[in-house]
Amino acid sequence: MKDFTKELSFKASRSSGAGGQNVNKVETSVTVMWNVEESEFFNVFQKNLIQTKLKNRINSEGILQLTVSESRTQFQNKKIAIEKILEIVNDSVVIPKTRFKTKPSKAKVQKRLDSKKKLSDKKENRRFKF
Repeated sequence: MKDFTKELSFKASRSSGAGGQNVNKVETSVTVMWNVEESEFFNVFQKNLIQTKLKNRINSEGILQLTVSESRTQFQNKKIAIEKILEIVNDSVVIPKTRFKTKPSKAKVQKRLDSKKKLSDKKENRRFKF
């Protein structure tokens, strides 16, 4: 997990929604911004991975933005925003393992056929015969 917090920039704004006495005065909502192309922590291949997997979250200038207003304090929101952006980016860099098709073994196939035959014989024996 790469820690690129030095490249992050922050902007505070007023949180939306219902609130108390401080709702129109205190800027507690935090927007974290990170320029993907100018990052020095990731190589070109990883940057391309990030840009393709997070293309819906990256704006036209190539900046990944995330806004957090979960907590009542700016400090707590900043902490949450850092954790979230690190998690999102590091998850996008992971390449999933390729899945190879497998066949059931001959013994498993034979066992399945035997159980089908056994059930078929059982049902056949229940029939009323003249």
